[in-house]
Amino acid sequence: MASVVRAIPSRRALTSLLRGHRLPPSRLTAPIPGSNNIQTPITFTKTLCTSPAHCFRYDGIGSSSSSDKSLAEYISKQTDIALGITRKLLLTEANNSNLVCAPLSMQSVLSFFNPEDSTMDHSLAPELVARVFADGSQIGGSHLSFAHGLWVDKSVHLEPSLEQAVGTAYKAALNRVDFKTEYELVRTRVNSWAEKETNGLIKGVLSPGSVHSLTRLLFANVLYFKGAWDEKLYASLTKEDDFHLLNGNPVKSVPFMTSWKEQYINACDGFKVLRLLYRNGRQDERSYSMCLFLPDSKDGLPALMERMCAESDFLERHLPHRRVRVGDFRIPKFKFSFGFEASSVLEGLGLLRGLTEKVKSRVGEPLVVPTIFHKAVIEVNEDGTKAAAVTHGRMYGTACKPRLPRKEIDFVADHPFMFVIREEVTETVLFIGYVLNPLLHA
Repeated sequence: MASVVRAIPSRRALTSLLRGHRLPPSRLTAPIPGSNNIQTPITFTKTLCTSPAHCFRYDGIGSSSSSDKSLAEYISKQTDIALGITRKLLLTEANNSNLVCAPLSMQSVLSFFNPEDSTMDHSLAPELVARVFADGSQIGGSHLSFAHGLWVDKSVHLEPSLEQAVGTAYKAALNRVDFKTEYELVRTRVNSWAEKETNGLIKGVLSPGSVHSLTRLLFANVLYFKGAWDEKLYASLTKEDDFHLLNGNPVKSVPFMTSWKEQYINACDGFKVLRLLYRNGRQDERSYSMCLFLPDSKDGLPALMERMCAESDFLERHLPHRRVRVGDFRIPKFKFSFGFEASSVLEGLGLLRGLTEKVKSRVGEPLVVPTIFHKAVIEVNEDGTKAAAVTHGRMYGTACKPRLPRKEIDFVADHPFMFVIREEVTETVLFIGYVLNPLLHA
């Protein structure tokens, strides 16, 4: 067990991470974990296109190395998007359920179809993903992978630049299929691929009728993360207690994990932040963590989300970087999934602007994207975290001001809180969400 404070490299460390870092080659498929493997986030993104035969244009993903400043700006925007999606869902369709999503998965789809978006340099997405998700399991670290799949109707012409990028920047297998007559067979094959790549966590991602004879292209990705806690939480210490909902009503018999060891905790004005580290691999310059943002008031999550979205660099300015002694320390076990139609949320954030115009048919007919669907699964227990996410789009024709110091700090997550799983050197958000009721599994 490590008890030494870990220094978090500055964004200048992006250079060494993104160029010549000491990591094994990226593994683009995720081996099926054993029954004792508990910590696994995964993401799957699929995009379906429907229209007459099209010609897709693609320019320069990975064609030139990006400066640290450009990459840092991209990651900062990516974090803003993650917070924006979370806030929007808390106020709308997920106001009565738990939430987990993987914004980088959705943005990877956007980067594939619209790398020239002026509002966001999506060309950096494959570069970032390739480094952040290089597998570290062989050197004792986190197991990571990011796989893509592309199914294209045999009538569709891909421009050479796009076809080359499929195999180089995205490392995706290009599958030529006949959507016109075998769309149901393609649907079942994609579902099998997704289930395999997510180690069985996500099944039947393409529902009957979602692929049909007008479908022309389907793009998918799977993001996988599995890491063990740096300091394990022992199941023998887990006890049941009440969890209080936003309306104040108690939920009985919620299992809470605990520890008496020092923890990374910040006590800020109106909320606290807990940072739980995942075990690092030997000579791995990356570092992964799960951070919990807990409002002081039991109904304070919506107000905290508003503040997080309004203040610049909120996450980075409030993360704890030193261990403190804990008094009452309790965090609930939870396991749940969440799926939503993401098009309206992404459009509200300006991320679909110009996407239709970027992908046109051979005769000049634009290809529209009416739906983008995202689904994620997460599990947190004494050994760690397991999560999976799926996104698909159908395409047709100030630093924290600490309170007065105390000998010990309590951290009791017995009411709604937000969580973030991130890579700390690049500050990349992998998964984000919140827990309104730990016993809700849907």
